[in-house]
This record gives sequence, structure tokens and C-alpha cells, in this order.
Amino acid sequence: MSQPKFPQIDPPLTREGSLNEIISSIASEELSLSHILNAEGEKLQYVLGTLPGLSEAAALEEVMRVNQSVHDTLSDVVSQQMMLSSKLGAALSAPILPGATGPTGPTGPTGPAEGATGATGPTGAAGPEGPAGATGSTGPDGAAGVTGATGPTGPDGIAGLTGATGPTGPDGIDGAAGAAGPAGPDGIAGLTGATGPTGPDGAAGAVGAAGATGAVGATGATGPQGATGASGPNPTSTAAFAANTQGSSVLVPLGGTAIPLPNAQVLSADITANAGNTVFTVATAGTYQISYHVNTTLSLLMGTRLVINGVNNTASTIAPLVSTSRFENQIKVNLPAGSTITLQIYPAALAGTAVLVGGGAGASLTIIRLS
Repeated sequence: MSQPKFPQIDPPLTREGSLNEIISSIASEELSLSHILNAEGEKLQYVLGTLPGLSEAAALEEVMRVNQSVHDTLSDVVSQQMMLSSKLGAALSAPILPGATGPTGPTGPTGPAEGATGATGPTGAAGPEGPAGATGSTGPDGAAGVTGATGPTGPDGIAGLTGATGPTGPDGIDGAAGAAGPAGPDGIAGLTGATGPTGPDGAAGAVGAAGATGAVGATGATGPQGATGASGPNPTSTAAFAANTQGSSVLVPLGGTAIPLPNAQVLSADITANAGNTVFTVATAGTYQISYHVNTTLSLLMGTRLVINGVNNTASTIAPLVSTSRFENQIKVNLPAGSTITLQIYPAALAGTAVLVGGGAGASLTIIRLS
């Protein structure tokens, strides 16, 4: 089996140059991992519909499969990142220069002394070379390099899908019917006319003529009509409707903001709106059915809710779990007299702007007293 042959590198690499080449290759791998992370993020955006391309929304099962694929890829990327971090630490801690040269070995022994002085003879042969000195000990290792920076934190997983809206509660019972008014008294009966006189008996033989019929008595006057009974209570006489059809742009801060409803207002006398058409005050206590709709031009990661007497109503809240452009809900609630009602929109995490649909019901609020 032949031995491997490596190509000659000209100019030859030094130890310092080799370490620089290793660090450069680690940087290239880190750049490749960043492109992989970006591609996985765009894959999730594509499936969720925030990047154009899908003709119809992906099914929940498809979204979960893509989510698992992204999870597996990110796990591999984290493992590769740990290997690169270890490789970079080893490269940075490797010494660049060799250790110091060891001490010089001892000098060899001197050759034999010269003989007695005589005639100068030929030059003697050179003495043998002394043995080589022992090799010096290896120098100490260089100091360890600085630990590499910690890799970036992986992206958060996508938010779960919003659960299905619960069924609408049953309608409240109808109000009791008002009592019927009392019937008016009967009119006084007219007097009976007097009976006409009986005719005289005829003479024997021929029948006497019948007596004339007495005149019919006059009809008595009709009695007065009784008063109409009072009507029973009508809960639906307390009701209100208001909408926003202007296509308004609503700036939504972190704490949420009220949606103005200045258009198509139909308010009963005991329901009033403030100057900004954002707060509706109910003067009559009772059980109320309140419903709302909000329609935006783009899907937003925001939520909606009713604020009743300054408190967020949990049952009316649509939480911002996925992006949507349509919000609607309906509740039944007992309200004391003087209660206030506000329709509010709020963001999931960051402030933004919601643009309501124009030329139609961009937002609407309906209030009906049931009893």
C-alpha cells in the first residue's frame, strides 16, 4: 500500500500562518451557520403567511411539521456551534513560538601534552572531536488564549395557534309581559218602551181589527270607554349602536387604546357618548348584551377587549396569539347605573398602528338591555 503524498506548498506555511488559516476557516463556518438560521426563519414566515407565496393558509398539521423541521435544524446548528467554539478556543490557546534553546553541553577533554622539545616535526593529527552535549529541556508552554465569546441565543419558537372561539351563551329570558289594563264599565241599558193599549173586543161575528203595535222604546246611551291599561316594561328601549366607517389609522401603544366610533350612531335617551366617541355611559341598571366587531386592512399581532367601568373585561378579550384582521366577540353582563363601556385594541409586545377598513364597518359596538 503506497504512502499518501502531500503537495508542496510554496512558500511553506509557518506555524503562525497555519493558525491564521484555521481561525479563518472557523469564521467562514460561522457565516454559513448565520445563513442557515436566516433561511429557517424565512421558512417559518412563509408557512405563517407573513411572506408572500402561499395561495391558501397552511393547515395546523403542516405548520407543526415545519416547526419540527426547524427545531431539528436548530439543534444541529447548536451542536456545530459548540464544536466551532471548542476548535476556536484550541486555536487561540496554541503557542506560536517554540520554547527557548536548552543550555550548551560541556566541552570535550583536552588532547595529550606535547613531547620534549626537539626538531620541529610534522604537524600532528588533530585530536578527536569531543562528544556532543546533552539536548536542552523543552521550554514551558505558552499562556492559554482568551476564551471565545458566547454564541448568540437561538430564536424563540413560534407562538401556538389561537384556540377555537367558545360557543355563544344562551339568550336571556324574555321580560315579563305588562299587566292588562282594567276593562271599562258597561254602559247603562236604555228604558223599555211602553206597551200599546189593547184594542176593544169586536162585535160578535166579524173579527175586530188588531190593535196598533206600540212604538219601540229609544236605545239607551252607550257607556264611556274604560281607560287603557299601562304598558309593561320594555327592556329593549335601552339600546345603542355606533361604528367607525372612516378607515381611521389608530396608533396602538403598549397599554392599548380606545377605538373612536363616531359614525352611524343610534343611541337611546339613557345611553350617551363622550366628545371623542370612545366612552359610552349607560344610565339604567340591568342585564346587558354587548357585542363588537373590528376589521383591519392587514393581519396584526394585536388583541381586542371591552373596558367596563375602567376594568378590562376578560370574557370579552381576544388575546393576540396569532396575526389576524378580524376581531369579534359578545358577552352578557350585569351593569349598575352610570356604567361606562369602551372598545379597546392593544398590541402583543410592541407598539404599532392599526388601519381600520374604510367605507364599511371598520369597527362597531352594540349595547342592548335585556332586563
